[in-house]
Amino acid sequence: MKTTTPAPPDPRDFLAIDALLSDEEILLRDTVRQFVGDRILPDVGDWFEAGTFPSRQMAKEMGALGLFGMHLEGYGCAGTSATEYGLACLELEAGDSGARSFVSVQGSLAMFPIWAYGSEEQKQKWLPGMAAGETIGCFGLTEPDSGSDPASMRTRARRDGDDWVLNGTKMWITNGSVADVAIVWAQTDDGVRGFIVPTNRAGFSTQDIHKKVSLRASITSELILDDVRLPGDAVLPGVEGMKGPLSCLNEARFGILFGAMGAARACYESALDYSLARTQFDVPIASFQLTQKKLAEMAVAVNRGTLLALHLGRMKDSGTLRHEHVSFGKFDNVRMALDVARTARGVLGANGITLEYPVIRHMNNLESVYTYEGTNEIHTLVIGGALTGIQAFRT
Repeated sequence: MKTTTPAPPDPRDFLAIDALLSDEEILLRDTVRQFVGDRILPDVGDWFEAGTFPSRQMAKEMGALGLFGMHLEGYGCAGTSATEYGLACLELEAGDSGARSFVSVQGSLAMFPIWAYGSEEQKQKWLPGMAAGETIGCFGLTEPDSGSDPASMRTRARRDGDDWVLNGTKMWITNGSVADVAIVWAQTDDGVRGFIVPTNRAGFSTQDIHKKVSLRASITSELILDDVRLPGDAVLPGVEGMKGPLSCLNEARFGILFGAMGAARACYESALDYSLARTQFDVPIASFQLTQKKLAEMAVAVNRGTLLALHLGRMKDSGTLRHEHVSFGKFDNVRMALDVARTARGVLGANGITLEYPVIRHMNNLESVYTYEGTNEIHTLVIGGALTGIQAFRT
């Protein structure tokens, strides 16, 4: 029997994960990768240093590419698979967590609740413009005193005749000050409800959060609602209670578990390239045993986490994915990506702290990703509850 010798492993795809992707998935992945290389990577270090993000320009370009709400059907959305959405998030975060957050907030946190719980009139009014990038959205759930326990929110909506009147404050809101519409979750006499709030309404204002050292290439704001009056049809009719916002967060977390592997891959590949080019004691530092140990650990982590993300994507597409599985992916992939970034920083030495290389930027960003959309501790308890049948959130 004739045998062939397998090709040596590709350092950038050690487990040949590309072979698990369809031609359509590879085409989409490569299209987003090229966009990131052309439009994000050349300038993102400057954006990070300046603490800014060209939201309007990026919205138009990302909308034209079909990235907003890409996993949703109809209303101008691309209708891709969940796995394809995940692969797009991976490539976007290989550029920067801020770029992936921009797409994630728009599609999974602002568009998804309208698509899933809105009236047909609301869907027709908002979704096509949001899919095209003409309308930017944000998602108002977290408050200054209400993070991991969002049900304790103080923002309230009360009835006044046929109208709703909203009062409260939301914190750490991505896209807040550049958004045209906010999906705001508030307490009512009937429980938590979601509201579509045009940001030009009287009483609605924002304040950007400055002095960040993480997610700097992303707009983060406080939303202030001071007697914001809305018509009766501003409420999302299809959901009541915490199921609404938590289901949106689950959609966003799915993108994160892919995205974190993009950041990890960028750090690993930067360290690999640097170790082969950097010479000390007359040899590349890649020839040193400790450096090879670091490279091996990073390569294993990136490949393992990417396989996990792909598996969870296939589960979501088959309808077998539960929120506990998403917590599993976010829990492990983000902490693993953070470890990769820290290891890569060590390989680059002093150069690892400059924005000429992507590593310190990803490392700082991942500190935020580790916390937002459910802290690492909360996801630990979600997994623990699934394993034991005992919920440890309240004792």
